[in-house]
Amino acid sequence: MKFAQNIHPIFFLIIATLLEVCGDAIIRSSIYTQTGLTRIAYMLVGTCLLFGYGFSLNLAPVEFGKVVGLYIATLFIVWQVINYFTFRTPISMPVMVGGALVVIGGLIITFWETK
Repeated sequence: MKFAQNIHPIFFLIIATLLEVCGDAIIRSSIYTQTGLTRIAYMLVGTCLLFGYGFSLNLAPVEFGKVVGLYIATLFIVWQVINYFTFRTPISMPVMVGGALVVIGGLIITFWETK
């Protein structure tokens, strides 16, 4: 898709991250807190969001190996924010330390230039 070449890759990463985290949260909610037709509706919405995540991530005009590094870093941050506001789960020290390593690793994968 040629139009994607003119859009900054971070746009696709943020959209993909939001779609994946929200899709996963909706699927989780459908499994544990919904019943009947509401459960099915939540699952369908979650499925559509997860499809959108895969689609938008792969539109990013960046080599797949590099986009995944930055995506994982972005995913960790957004996941913790959504987890806090949706499920009211505060971030623990082990998650913060491990998350810092995830973010550092993602940045290394994305920006370390080898010659």
